[in-house]
Amino acid sequence: MIDLGLSKMALIGAVALIVIGPEKLPRVARTVGTLLGKAQRYVNDVKAEVNRSMELDELRKMKESVETAARDVENSVRTGTADFEKQWSDAVGSAGESQPAIEPPPSYPEYKHPKKKWRLKQGATPQWYKARNGIRTRALSGAARVARFRPKKLN
Repeated sequence: MIDLGLSKMALIGAVALIVIGPEKLPRVARTVGTLLGKAQRYVNDVKAEVNRSMELDELRKMKESVETAARDVENSVRTGTADFEKQWSDAVGSAGESQPAIEPPPSYPEYKHPKKKWRLKQGATPQWYKARNGIRTRALSGAARVARFRPKKLN
């Protein structure tokens, strides 16, 4: 890599100031800065893509190992069930007795909702009584409550 220290950067800046001139130097520096930024972003994108492809390869290998393990487990379960069914049929066949009839599960009556309308609950006090005695029947918002009970201005 290029080893750029502070002294070398100052020397490059002085030469650029002499060669390019003080009028064009800010524009050239800005252009060089944007180009360097684009180059860094491109390099970072390439690195990220390489890392993603490496991780993808690792995930594929892991997926294959998990699939082989699942196949092995499936095969062992199948052989185990085949052995169990064979032993079961031998045991049932050697018993020679008729199997008792399996009873169906007891039947229960189907659930019936009580059909209560708890959202439509009505109060015990009639509306006409509330209206006559000044009992609130509707909730007020905070702003409406403030407006209602705000003291009146005296002129």
